[in-house]
Amino acid sequence: MKFSILVDIQLLEGISDPAGATIERALPALGYKEICDVSVGKTIRFTLEATSLSEAQKTSEKICSLFLTNPVIEEAKIVIEELS
Repeated sequence: MKFSILVDIQLLEGISDPAGATIERALPALGYKEICDVSVGKTIRFTLEATSLSEAQKTSEKICSLFLTNPVIEEAKIVIEELS
């Protein structure tokens, strides 16, 4: 079975986000005064072959903790979709 994996990586609460702060400071000058709490992260997409959804979840979590994220400052949200 093939699965489409989407990993959304964000900084943990309380970790400084200078890129998000820069964007948030610039938005009012562009006429967007109603926007706040801007954060910048990264998104990684890949296709994974696995025997089950459970295996795909476990493999994706392992890849995130070993390679894709820094668990000291980042958290990952994983979305898995089975491909036909």
